Amino acid sequence: AEDGNPQSEREKRGSTQIRVLAANEIESMREVCRLAREVLDEAARAIRVGVTADEIDRVVHEATVERDCYPSPLNYCNFPKSCCTSVNEIICHGIPDVRPLEDGDIVNVDITCFKDGFHGDFNETFFVG
Repeated sequence: AEDGNPQSEREKRGSTQIRVLAANEIESMREVCRLAREVLDEAARAIRVGVTADEIDRVVHEATVERDCYPSPLNYCNFPKSCCTSVNEIICHGIPDVRPLEDGDIVNVDITCFKDGFHGDFNETFFVG
C-alpha cells in the first residue's frame, strides 16, 4: 500500500466469506511459509549478546529479499521495520532499535514474508546468552 494502509483489508472488512483455495494457491502458501521459516532461522542465528534489534531487522530484511519475498511488516500501517522484535517485557510488535541485547534477555522475533499473493507469518522467542 502506498500509504501503509492495506486497501485489500479495508475492502474485506465485515465480510464473512471464507475463500477455498485452489491446489496451486495452497502450494504458493506452503512455499512462502517455508521461506518465512528460513528467514526466521536466519534471524535466530544472529541473536547473541551485544547484537541490536536493528541488526536482527537488517538480517531479516536481507534474507527476505534474497528469497524474492517482501517483508510484510515494512510500511504496514506505517510500521518502520521489516520485523518485530519484542525484548523482555514488551509483549508483541516491538520496533527494532539500537539497544544491544544483554545476557539473560528474552527476545521474540516476529517475521512475515509476502510472495505470490500470500503471507507466511512466524515468530519465536529466544533466550540471549
